[in-house]
Amino acid sequence: MSTLAIDIGGTKLAAARVDDDLRIRERRELPTPASKTPDALREALKALVEPLQTTAQRVAIASTGIIREGALLAINPHNLGGLLHFPLVQTLEDLTGLPTLAVNDAQAAAWAEYHALASDVRDMVFITVSTGVGGGVVSDGRLLTGMSGLAGHLGHTLADPQGPVCGCGRRGCVESIASGRGIAAAAQGSLAGCDARTVFAHAAAGNEQAVRLVQHSAQVVARLIADVKATTDCQQVVIGGSVGLAEGYLAQVRHFLAQEPAVYQVALSAAHYRHDAGLLGAALLAQGDK
Repeated sequence: MSTLAIDIGGTKLAAARVDDDLRIRERRELPTPASKTPDALREALKALVEPLQTTAQRVAIASTGIIREGALLAINPHNLGGLLHFPLVQTLEDLTGLPTLAVNDAQAAAWAEYHALASDVRDMVFITVSTGVGGGVVSDGRLLTGMSGLAGHLGHTLADPQGPVCGCGRRGCVESIASGRGIAAAAQGSLAGCDARTVFAHAAAGNEQAVRLVQHSAQVVARLIADVKATTDCQQVVIGGSVGLAEGYLAQVRHFLAQEPAVYQVALSAAHYRHDAGLLGAALLAQGDK
């Protein structure tokens, strides 16, 4: 059977036809509508999936935000603009006529990455460091989503009580400091106004401020991993996202994690499926592989 998998992010929408063996047969991408209105998203999704849906038997969605009873919610409602409470599952069922499943994108990615690990790993955590910071937890071989969809939102745990205010309303969340958005917001002087990609480029060229910004992000993520190990006693942590997969970033996280007491150490690896983990995890979940 074939699954039409969709990944809804803050900057782009991706869709792919995925076989049951997780091979991607076709793939399309469109920008996420800038207006963030229900009508704009519905039209963008229609344009995205129409060329792919004729050979699919089901739809699986990995989306930013919290998925609750098929609708799109968020810890930070401003991230969604007018899309808060958007009926995601109902919209795709109406567009395609196919049974549809939706899950948070980091939770979906965690499920894909879990299946890429050795069979003796039963407890793992996936952390994505990108525009924001998210995560997914697999405990004893089961994906945790939580009764309200909140499980795994690790970016909204506390990193610094004196830190910047996060979009969720808390002060000093991991996301407000370690994410691509947090890195860019902390840039000053000659780097003010630069996005995270540009900061990383300056760091690679030896710019001292850029090096410190990247190091600080990696240190905050390493401390988060120590907290996650204490909370879940996981066997493995997998790092993904545009920041997490940037050249040299994981090595820095390993460096800072090594400075934590031994009881908080855990094996680290980069995401096996890279930026397709969300798509493939959603497809796996739609297959009923839970």
